[in-house]
Formats: sequence, C-alpha cells, structure tokens
Amino acid sequence: MAQPVNGDLVVTDDVPGAFADLAVSEGRRVLSERDEGGIPFRLGCSGGSSGERCYARLAVREDLDWSRTECFFADERCVAPDDPMSNQRALRAVLKPRLAELVGFHPMSCADGPGAYEAQLRFSGGLDVLQLGFGPDGHTASLFPGSAALDAPPDQLVATNVDPAGRNPLERMTLTLAGIAVAGLVVIAVTGAEKRDAFARLLAGEDLPASRVHAPRVLWLCETVVAKGLV
Repeated sequence: MAQPVNGDLVVTDDVPGAFADLAVSEGRRVLSERDEGGIPFRLGCSGGSSGERCYARLAVREDLDWSRTECFFADERCVAPDDPMSNQRALRAVLKPRLAELVGFHPMSCADGPGAYEAQLRFSGGLDVLQLGFGPDGHTASLFPGSAALDAPPDQLVATNVDPAGRNPLERMTLTLAGIAVAGLVVIAVTGAEKRDAFARLLAGEDLPASRVHAPRVLWLCETVVAKGLV
C-alpha cells in the first residue's frame, strides 16, 4: 500500500468517527498516566470542514473526561471572533455542549499576535493530539505552498501567514511546522473528492506543505473516496 512519507495511513468511510475514537483513546490513556487535578489532556483543533466534522463527532462522546481536557487552535483567520469565517466561531458552535466543562479553550487572536499564542503554547507544555485538515493545494493548518511561514525559524511555533497564490483569502495566524511538531500525535484528516489530486501528488513524493509535517506520531485518516485507486 502506498503511504505518505511522513506518517501512517488509515483509509475509512468515516473520518470524523475514526478521529473521535482515536482522540478518546488517547485522552483516556494520557489522563490515566497523569495525576487527578494535574496536567490536562491537550487537544489542538483545526478549522475548515474536516475540523468541524471531527470535533462535532468528538463533542458528543461521554467517554472522555472533558473536565480534564483543554483545547488549543492550529490556525485562525484574521477576522472578528463572531465573523462567519472565524474558526473560533465554528469550533465554539460544535463544542458548545462541552465549553463549560473544559479546563481551557484557547482561540488564536491576530490582534494579540503570534508571540502571545506561542508563549501560551509553550507554557502548556505542548499538545497531546493535534487534528489538521488537508487542502486541495496540499496545505495544512494555514501553511500554504510557497508561503513565508513554511520557512519560519525552527524555534518559532506560531506565525502570521498569507496564501501567495490568493486561493485562500485573508491573513492568517498558524502553527508553524515547529509548532505542529510539539504535538505527540498529529492526525491529518483528508476528506472530500476535491482533495484526490493533491493526495495523489503527496503519495508520489511531491513537496507539499502537508508532506513537511513531522511529529513523534503522524497519522493520516483518509476518506475512501479520496484514497480509492491510489493506495
């Protein structure tokens, strides 16, 4: 089976369900290893359709200790928090049943700048599970082909960024490749037939932003409609 060069691959008809199962399993494992009242289970959330679907499915799960869980962000558009394009707005909506239970919910703020969010991320000690999406141009988080943030210094975890091709509008704040690498497990969700061409290019070894992702563990959850005939 063809595999991404930077991780393992699981093909499934239900990417959000597979993510929810994995997040619950990881959450229960890490919390069992930590003292009650100690370090929480730290999730990293992406926006976009895959992030909303993955976290909507996770939010209904009762077998995760939400009172010992906190959420960070992979990226954000530089818009008001209540703007229809805001990842914060979308993720607040899907996580609404759990917001009051969470130890913390930490959206990015372009107004505060990347340094403030990087300090918060460093103080937390990193992420246990980070869910990312995969764009039809091969981007992940808000790391676009040819964009400046791909070449951020290795000690910089968060940056502002724009898509030089203009396909993805608005300035963004995003985890850098180094910021992504602070996660113990990165789960990249590949959903939608429009991602098939980019995923084929990634499997062929093309240098796409998502192919540069590295972490202790990287798992690709790929929808069957995307993977059919490729793996």
